[in-house]
Amino acid sequence: MASSFCSLALALLLLLLTAGTSSANLSNNFYSKTCPNLFNTVKSVVKSAVAKEPRIGASILRLFFHDCFVDGCDGSLLLDDTPSFLGEKTAAANNNSVRGFEVIDDIKSRVEKLCPGVVSCADILAIASRDSVVLLGGPFWKVKVGRRDSRTANFTAANTGVIPPPTSNLTNLINTFQAQGLSTKDMVALSGAHTIGKARCTSFRDHIYNGTNIDRKFALVRQRKCPRTNGTGDNNLAVLDLRTPKHFDNNYFKNLLNKKGLLNSDQVLFNGGATDSLVRTYSENNKVFDSDFVTAMIKMGDNKPLTGSRGEIRKNCRRVN
Repeated sequence: MASSFCSLALALLLLLLTAGTSSANLSNNFYSKTCPNLFNTVKSVVKSAVAKEPRIGASILRLFFHDCFVDGCDGSLLLDDTPSFLGEKTAAANNNSVRGFEVIDDIKSRVEKLCPGVVSCADILAIASRDSVVLLGGPFWKVKVGRRDSRTANFTAANTGVIPPPTSNLTNLINTFQAQGLSTKDMVALSGAHTIGKARCTSFRDHIYNGTNIDRKFALVRQRKCPRTNGTGDNNLAVLDLRTPKHFDNNYFKNLLNKKGLLNSDQVLFNGGATDSLVRTYSENNKVFDSDFVTAMIKMGDNKPLTGSRGEIRKNCRRVN
C-alpha cells in the first residue's frame, strides 16, 4: 500500500513538473489567438526588403545566429548602446559588420500596431530569419515562438570568441558550436548559410593571401578587391558563394570541394578532416542539406530562450522598456 502511494505521489509530482515546464516551452502556435496575423506581417516586410536588396536576407539570418550564440535567442543583439548601457553591437564579431536592424524595426512597428505589447523582438528575428531563407529559395520550417526579450546584453561574451571568427580552424568551430548544444553535423549544416550573402575583405584577407587550402586562381581574383595591407579596402565586399550568391542552395559545399571557400572557417570544413564526408554529402544532395539545416536552425532557436515571466516584451527592439 505504501509502495502504491509513493508511486502515485511520484507520478503526480512528475505531472506537475511537466506541466510547469511545458507552459514555458516554445510552440508553433503561441500567438495564434493573441496575434493571428503575425507571420503574414513579418513575411510581408521581409519580402519587400529582400526584393530591394537580396543580401539583406543573409544579414537577417546572420543577426539571428549572432544573437542566439550570446546567452541564447533573446534579442540582446538588437539593443543599442547608451551612455549607461553597453550592448553587443560594437563587439569584435559584430562591429561594422552585423546589419539589418532597420528591417527588424519596421517589422516591430507594424506588429505593435496590430498586437501592442504581445510579440517579442526575439521572436520577430526568428521568424524573419526563416522568411529570409525561404524567399531566397531555401527550405520552409515552422518557427517555434514564445520567446521574451532580454533586459540585458553581454558585450564580454560577444567579444571573446563565443561567436566563432572567420579565421577559425575546425576544432574551434566544433567546440564553439558544441558549447551551444549543437553537434558537428549542425555546425556544418548551419555553415551552409554562407550560400548567401557577402563578407568584408578584413574577414577573408588572411585566407586569400596566406591560406594553403585555397584554389590559386580563386585567391588571385579575390585579391584584386582586397589589398594585402590591413586598413586598406577592409570593407570591400565579396560574395560568399561564387556560383549562386543570391540563392539558397548547396553550391556553397560544391565550392568547398574545389577549394573555393571564401573564409578560412568555410574551407576548413573540407580539408582532410572529420567533416569532409558531410560536405560531400551536402554537395551531392540538396534535400539532405535542407533537412539538416532546418533541424539545426530549430535546435539553435531553442537555445536558452527567455520564457514565462523572465525578460520582457520590448516596445522598441533597440532599448529596454
